Formats: sequence, structure tokens, C-alpha cells
Amino acid sequence: MKFGVHTGLQNTTIEDLRSLWRRADSQGFGWISIWDHFYAADATLTAEGTSSGSVCFEAVAAHAALALETTNVRCGSLVYCVGYRHPAVLANAAVTLDHLSNGRITMGLGGGWHQGEFAAYGMDFEAVPVRLRRTDEAIQVIRKLLTEDVADFSGEFYELNEARCDPKPVQERLPLWIGGGGEKVTMRIAAQHADGWNIPFTPPDVYRHKAQVLSEHCERLGRDPASIEKSVNLTLAWSDDDLLERFGGMTDWIRPSALTGSSAEIVDRIGEYADAGADWVIVALRAPFDIDGLDRFVAEVMPAFA
Repeated sequence: MKFGVHTGLQNTTIEDLRSLWRRADSQGFGWISIWDHFYAADATLTAEGTSSGSVCFEAVAAHAALALETTNVRCGSLVYCVGYRHPAVLANAAVTLDHLSNGRITMGLGGGWHQGEFAAYGMDFEAVPVRLRRTDEAIQVIRKLLTEDVADFSGEFYELNEARCDPKPVQERLPLWIGGGGEKVTMRIAAQHADGWNIPFTPPDVYRHKAQVLSEHCERLGRDPASIEKSVNLTLAWSDDDLLERFGGMTDWIRPSALTGSSAEIVDRIGEYADAGADWVIVALRAPFDIDGLDRFVAEVMPAFA
């Protein structure tokens, strides 16, 4: 089992983020990621739109800071919303980030879900099938731009005409991941186009089922399921009070998958995810960051999987 940290960019400061990134980079984690939101995930919504929860840093800029602040970890995104930026923008950003990090970037992509953000900025919140078709095209466009000298593409949403994205990444193949658990479309996109797949806050039995669905898509497409890295985001809360402090109204949704209890209980829970097919457990943190709790996780849980 490999371990990572996912850092929410809401209700925090740049200095707190930089301190957290440096600490995790030195503790044996293999991954640190940022999210892509303009508002907090639990922002309050009203009939007029989003009324609170607007303290949140932008993802691409934060991703660059993460790349420069660390030396060891893979620097990921979980996940960039393809509805917020043209995929050519994301491809060029990915290349720049990869050079900043000396080849440590992983770019996660998804269709987006935070309707309040779309409404606040006057962006069209497309129906789910449309967002998924857009995601399908976006990952293809990005792959072409990252790997082909001259890229052409003609789709429902995007068009490339002898498009170039230079320089190329430092990595021979910059990994592209797909985030989400939709079994008919999202996971088919992951099986067809992605190097990795991520889903957040999913209990072990559900994760096992989703991983099997991904394998079935791979088999239909003639792809080895083992060629896709599989990860799960899980919150770490040593007590229910900690969980409530960090997730508020989302606590009941988060609780079934949270890493809680004693160290031994958390080790056992992570073992369930390993048995269900996960390659990575990524600890999802949001402010106020529990540094002592993360240190305890490093000292008491991670050695069980060394």
C-alpha cells in the first residue's frame, strides 16, 4: 500500500499549506495533491447562489506552489474540473508544472459537481451526460497535446488544428487520472484513457465493487486492469469530534469511510481497502490541519504496510 495526502485549499493560508506540504514530503508519503474549487466544498447555498464558504485558493497556482515546495512526492490534482478550463489550458499548465517539479506531476480530471461554483461565476452547469462527454473528450485532447508533436482533434466540444504544446513534459508519459465512481461512463473513460483512477470517501465494500466494475470495463476494452493505479481518498479523524470539526454538515456522509478509532483499527481498515484493490490510500485533510494526527498516522499506521 502506498500513502498520500490530499490538501483542501479552503479556509487556510498559503503558509499553512506550505508548512503542511513540506512536512508530508519529508515523512515518507508518496503523493500530495490539491483540489480544484473556487468555493469550499461545504459552502452554504441559497436560492440566490452561494452565500458563504468563498475562502479558497485557486488550484493551478496552488499546484505550482506544491511542485516548488516539495522534492520527493508526486504532485497530483484530485481533480481538475474540465468545465472550468479548456483542456489545452490544462495541457500547457501540466507541462509547466512538470518542469517545475522535475517530472513529478500527475493530473487528475473530472466532470465537476459543485453547482454553486458554476452559478456564482455564471458558468453553464451542464447535465451529467454532457459533463461526462466533455470529460471524455478533454482527456483525449490533453493526451494528444502532451504526446504528439502536432495534434488534431474534432469532437463535440473541442477542436485542435495542427495544435502544438511545447515543450513536452519531463516525464515520458505524464500520468492522467480520472476521478469519480459512475459505473457506466466515468469508469469506462478511466478504463479507456486513464493511467489512474480515484474515488473519495467510499466504504471498503463499495470500493471493492467499483474496482471490479473498472476491471470489467478494462476486459471489454482489452486492457490489463493492473495498468491503472487505483486510489481512494479517506479522511483521518482519530475521534468523532475531530470528524465533526472538519466536515460539519458532511460528517454523516463521510463517517462510513473515515479512518477513525485506534491505530490498530485504522490499520485493519486500510487492509480492507488493500484487499478491495486499492494501490493508494490518500489521507484527505482540510483546515484546520491536524498536524499531530498526521504525525501519529506516520508513526503508528504507515509502518504496518512497510
